[in-house]
Amino acid sequence: MEECFEVALTVNGTHRTAAVPARRLLSDLLRHDLGLTGTHVGCEHGVCGCCTVLLDGEPVRSCLMFAVTAAGHEVTTVEGLAAEDGTPSPVQRAFRECHGLQCGFCTPGFLCTVTALLRETPRPTEEQVLEGISGNLCRCTGYQNIVRSVHRAAELLAASAEEGES
Repeated sequence: MEECFEVALTVNGTHRTAAVPARRLLSDLLRHDLGLTGTHVGCEHGVCGCCTVLLDGEPVRSCLMFAVTAAGHEVTTVEGLAAEDGTPSPVQRAFRECHGLQCGFCTPGFLCTVTALLRETPRPTEEQVLEGISGNLCRCTGYQNIVRSVHRAAELLAASAEEGES
């Protein structure tokens, strides 16, 4: 029987622990051990970006990371992007408004990636948007509405920040 290790981390603001084998992937910990199935696994090689989550606020491919290496860190999945009352984040609202999804399989990875991108670059140029989402693949949309969604999310975040300053 494979030896298990206790992994303690914060997921979506909640302290969580799980006993996992040393080679358990973070994506598997999230999906199978913690029941957070919003993190999708596509290629299992880190190419498609579907499994992207935020680790201490930075986007990472959860299918390439062992769960034990996330111990002591903060992980945000797509389930953790909305406000505590369930109100969608500005990025989530923008993707809905601008039809930045079709089948939705890649969407959780895009939402986490764009959340980090806009935190780092609040008013991205077209080139910065394209570069920022270049690690996430979508087979359905053709990317035009995803790019529109990123720009719309930037507008919503800017408006929210201006309201906060008032």
